[in-house]
Amino acid sequence: MTDYGEQERPNGLARCCPCGGHERAAEPGMTRRGFLGGAALAGMALRGLSWPALSAVAADAEPFPERRPLVVKPILIHKVCTRRLQTSWRIWGGIQTEQDAQQEVARIQNELGALRAAADFPVRFLPAAAIRDAKELDAAEDLASADVLILYAAGDYWFSGFADAIARLGKDAIVFSRFMSGPFYSSCTTVSPCLLRGGSNDQLAVQGVDELDVVVDSQEELLWRLRALCGLRNTIGSRIVAVGGPGGWGIGPQAPALAVDRWKLDIRTVEYKELGELIKAARADKAAVERARDRAAEYLKLPGTTLETDKPFVENAFLLEQVFRGLMREADCRAITVHGCMGTIMPIAETSACLTLSVLNDAGYMAFCESDFVVIPAGILAANIAGRPMFLNDPCYPQHGVIALAHCTAPRMMDGKTREPARIVTHYESDYGAAPKVEMHKGQKVTNLIPDFQAKCLAGFVGEIVDAPFLPICRSQIVVRFACESTFLARQMRGYHWITIYGDYLREVEYAVKRTKIAFENLG
Repeated sequence: MTDYGEQERPNGLARCCPCGGHERAAEPGMTRRGFLGGAALAGMALRGLSWPALSAVAADAEPFPERRPLVVKPILIHKVCTRRLQTSWRIWGGIQTEQDAQQEVARIQNELGALRAAADFPVRFLPAAAIRDAKELDAAEDLASADVLILYAAGDYWFSGFADAIARLGKDAIVFSRFMSGPFYSSCTTVSPCLLRGGSNDQLAVQGVDELDVVVDSQEELLWRLRALCGLRNTIGSRIVAVGGPGGWGIGPQAPALAVDRWKLDIRTVEYKELGELIKAARADKAAVERARDRAAEYLKLPGTTLETDKPFVENAFLLEQVFRGLMREADCRAITVHGCMGTIMPIAETSACLTLSVLNDAGYMAFCESDFVVIPAGILAANIAGRPMFLNDPCYPQHGVIALAHCTAPRMMDGKTREPARIVTHYESDYGAAPKVEMHKGQKVTNLIPDFQAKCLAGFVGEIVDAPFLPICRSQIVVRFACESTFLARQMRGYHWITIYGDYLREVEYAVKRTKIAFENLG
């Protein structure tokens, strides 16, 4: 298996979203955001930015290229059996000859072709190879370019040498066995004692492969594991632009440091002074301003869209969106976060960043408010697994089997296809700018991820939206019903923010996370 290897909050310091007074001083002469900014860990800065350079790509409203395809190498492990007199010469299973093996390779290729057609994530299958022992594994064609190996374990009765070979290659591996879907594989009997437990143990003995990596018969079981690995591959080592620098609620610079250690994130910073110059230049660019006005008008004409704030706030949000999109293109990434989104950016952009971030998420980017690197890695992983926008939110306290989740930056295309109705109102705490009040629909199943401060454990559960009220809290709000006891969930509360995404992706998240330094806890 591959080895993937905001800040202190003093008493009285406000946070988004339940408390007011966001600019209360942490100490004399220092604003809240100044305090948080000083605590942030600076990433590598983007230098030499200019609006003429950014505007060329900002004018292109097309979404950033999709996730990188997962490259998969299927390998059939088989054994040619030769009759011998008066002794056991034949292994269990329906593949005994070279002809059997070639027929099985053809079957594998056909199955993977159908799997690729059914996949809702980018995947590329390399030609299937047929080998007899571990020594032939290293010589398999295209092996170096593969992200994942699928070992079709039909032969090699004792799996001799394969455990060491898998560990040596350092690649993720899935073991596929057949019981009823084709010729019986001997691994139905031997995969647990001989591969997973090493032939002489009652505990796992192979580095990087465990019971979750074994699939019997089911193509659907194979598909969701590949979906998880595609999401993980697109998350580990990914790049993100941090406007105003990276931070972390509650633990300050430790959060981005942990995100770099656990997820190998490549954080590129843009200081507010530089952002201000870019926005000033964009505002002086008649073509950019006209484009922002046109796109704002088009957005407000979308079905189910109601304007309840001043239109210039919306137009400025689309001008800011051009700047942010240009920054991501310049950094060659599809993720961005804003450190001072509850105050610092407002006088610079003359709007809030809420609607801007919502629109970017709908366009296929990953846009986060608050620069909270406690939760951002979970959001990147969820979006990369599901191929749809995620909703970073503040949880209220769980009670009576439900919990309210809210924030001002929710995407509208939560399923990646359909735009939910939305009221375009002000950012709640400032009563300024433009923010979407997205009407997420009742009955929708959602995956909720709860990261901890120390990046040691990620918890999660699947719930159901039962209401979308309009309480005096952050604008986009949902009430989610959960299955466990309220007190149990209350004891599992971690960090400050959650990630919510449409659909049930809990097993994919667990499968991906087990390949990191982080534990996963299913609260279902």
